[in-house]
Amino acid sequence: MKEIRDPKDLAVNGAPPAFIEPLHVGRPNIGDREGFLQRVEAILDNQWLTNNGPMVQEFERRIAGQLGVKHCIAMCNGTIALEIAIRALGLEGEVIVPSWTFVATAHALYWQGITPIFADIDPATHNLDPAAVRRMITPRTSGIIGVHLWGRAAPVDELQDIAEEHGLSLMFDAAHAFGSSYKGRNIGSFGACEVFSFHATKAFNTMEGGAVTTDDDELAEAMRLMRNFGFKGYDNVIHPGTNGKMIEVCAAMGLANLDGFDAVVDTNIRNHAAYKAALINIPGVRVLDYDPAERNSHHYIVAEVGPDCAASRDAIIAALHAENVLARKYFWPGCHGMQPYRDLFPHAGLMLPETDRVASEVVILPNGFSADESAIATIANVIKTLAG
Repeated sequence: MKEIRDPKDLAVNGAPPAFIEPLHVGRPNIGDREGFLQRVEAILDNQWLTNNGPMVQEFERRIAGQLGVKHCIAMCNGTIALEIAIRALGLEGEVIVPSWTFVATAHALYWQGITPIFADIDPATHNLDPAAVRRMITPRTSGIIGVHLWGRAAPVDELQDIAEEHGLSLMFDAAHAFGSSYKGRNIGSFGACEVFSFHATKAFNTMEGGAVTTDDDELAEAMRLMRNFGFKGYDNVIHPGTNGKMIEVCAAMGLANLDGFDAVVDTNIRNHAAYKAALINIPGVRVLDYDPAERNSHHYIVAEVGPDCAASRDAIIAALHAENVLARKYFWPGCHGMQPYRDLFPHAGLMLPETDRVASEVVILPNGFSADESAIATIANVIKTLAG
């Protein structure tokens, strides 16, 4: 494989960087700007900035309606939403999760004294391998958290069967999966609950925010109490809780971006097709597909750089960075390679061979409104120049 040995070798054909302004993964998509500003004016006029205001209430109604679920509990971010959902479900002891996910999935457990147990993934889907989940169950296991990575559904039915067989709770980290479906049904109502992130880097964002969706009335009521210190009415605390509330301005951004979400998805679909066409003939480089039978935001352009490629994944990322294309590894080296889990489970990699392989090969390329056909062609040319 070609390795970069000198910074001057990074620029393609010795040319200056292709993009004066960086083109980077996760640049926010802004939907209906005017609609957002009008809502901000209404917030200021109402002088209701937080504490379950009208924007948050409208946002929850629209999200629940769009996903076809009974309850949407908006939160200040996806990590707090995970923590509250985990606590509301009463998880304890050990909980099985993929290592190939954003570290917040593991941290939300560890932060609350629960041990994340890492199971391997199916290399074809990048999602949990049900057989690997079965291998990791012990008498201390209380639950499973499936992750819909890249918005592609986890093996919902298989995980549900395992959970029922062993008396375990099942929930899903759906941080990537707003607008996705499983067997034609919107992601949001599987397991006991599903947790979304609406961070600025997501296809659908509220600047910063998250939510838990569920059809369980009691679970929803508990989480509503928990996100607001356990208050029920004035001066009446009836449950342990924290501050997990979404503020009004974030809900306003969410409502504006809901109105523009279809345009984001259409752009992402075109970009994904353009990347596949531009990179198709590079040996060892593969762009992951999305199931045409299912809905997906196509937000993540996931390329795998395998051993047949003339350049390593890291060399390609370095070359792209030199051209002001801020591509990302994403999740490397897997949660089990990060602290504190690296010290807690020093031999975890022996049980995670597919996770390690995928983590060494994946690169995420820019998408969204900031990536047009010309930019994609330039990115592809950088890769071809290095890997050709």
